[in-house]
Amino acid sequence: MAAVRAEPLTLNDAIQLALQKNPRIHVSAFSPQIARANVLQQYGQFDPAITFNRSYSQSDALLTVGSSVTQFTQTDNYSLELGGLAPWGLTYSIGGTAVNERGTFNGFAANYVTFGGVTVTQPLLRGFGFGANLAGLRVAKANRAISDWTHKQTVIDTVTNVIAAYNNVLLARDNLRIARFSHDLTAQLLDENEKRNRVGALADADVTQARARLATREEPILFAERAVHDAENQLRAQIGETSFLADGPTLDLAPLPPATPMTISPADDLKEAYAQRPDYQAARLGITKLRATDAQAQNQLLPRVDFVGSYGYNGLDSDFAASRRQVYNEDRTAYSAGVVVSVPLTFAQGRGQARAARLTLRQSEADLVRLEQDIAIAVATAAGQIETTRQRVAATRASLELAQRALDAEQKRYLAGTSRTLDVLTLQEQLVSVEGTQVQALTDERVAHAAYERLLGITLARHQITLN
Repeated sequence: MAAVRAEPLTLNDAIQLALQKNPRIHVSAFSPQIARANVLQQYGQFDPAITFNRSYSQSDALLTVGSSVTQFTQTDNYSLELGGLAPWGLTYSIGGTAVNERGTFNGFAANYVTFGGVTVTQPLLRGFGFGANLAGLRVAKANRAISDWTHKQTVIDTVTNVIAAYNNVLLARDNLRIARFSHDLTAQLLDENEKRNRVGALADADVTQARARLATREEPILFAERAVHDAENQLRAQIGETSFLADGPTLDLAPLPPATPMTISPADDLKEAYAQRPDYQAARLGITKLRATDAQAQNQLLPRVDFVGSYGYNGLDSDFAASRRQVYNEDRTAYSAGVVVSVPLTFAQGRGQARAARLTLRQSEADLVRLEQDIAIAVATAAGQIETTRQRVAATRASLELAQRALDAEQKRYLAGTSRTLDVLTLQEQLVSVEGTQVQALTDERVAHAAYERLLGITLARHQITLN
């Protein structure tokens, strides 16, 4: 249970507590970090690596078929290379190798063959270019941006939920106040009827009628008290509390003023929604991912044609240092060049992958158009809802004033003996109903503004919230 606050909890306080403690935000905050780690992983495939190899092998074999003479061979292999993959598909290796092969054929004399230089393999068709080799990185970067937008959406949703929950608590308390007010009005009328009945100025039926109506005022109070408790628990959950005691202290909330009039510009607001809504931006980034995947799939339809080559210097000597020195002095040039060709017979796998990637891309592009339409309809609907709630607030305010005047006038007539108990009870019910409608309209207007800000994706900017 949270500690009792010295000051009332304001709406801004509740939002800040939710940003700090709401479990959904805590969970969502891991996603951008995970996505950044995945981008780092994709960059890692282009990191050069130093590789050292040392191996020894030996073998024996008959010199000729049917011969009893065996040739025994020992081989030592050494290599030290710096190699890696370039973003356009080139694989390279820079370093040196040394092979010492000896055996019965040379009296086990050392014979070091060394090479120092560069070896490359460059795809010319399949596997060539940035599109084929950067697809994974591009997808990871898009996922990183999507995770940022998704996290932003989670924060926006949470802030909007806090605003709604805060307003719901105030509404529930207003409804409880109105239910008690209704009870008190009827209790006052019953007390007046009993006084007048005792002096013979009023019939017993009027007392019974008022007493019966008072009995019906008890149940709404019970329902309203339950609603207040439940609404407070919803708000506690949004601001990160974990204890929901049935007899715990109530939240001390600061009252909210009526909603500030909001300027609605459908055309400008729709552009704002396209620019700021996280779900729309995530959908666009999803298309970016699919385009990268499509480019890679189209490249895989090509046959494999790779250029392979090397250039460097050789050394040959019975002494390893002397053989290596020959490489260092560039005494003997060594180079090679060639082409490796591999052509699948049917391309079935590649054609299937390419077709699926292209169709998935077109599907997402079509779905983006559908989302744009949904957003346009939602913006228009929400704008109309704001105007409707504004008119409701004005209408219920006027109705409340008239209902209060009507009840005051009827009570004066009742005290003057020209009105009935039933007439007073009826106007009491009308006043209570109109006041309930008034507080509901005020709450709906504030919530409608918050929902419209969420729809445009500007909730965080309106509340001056910056995500790290």
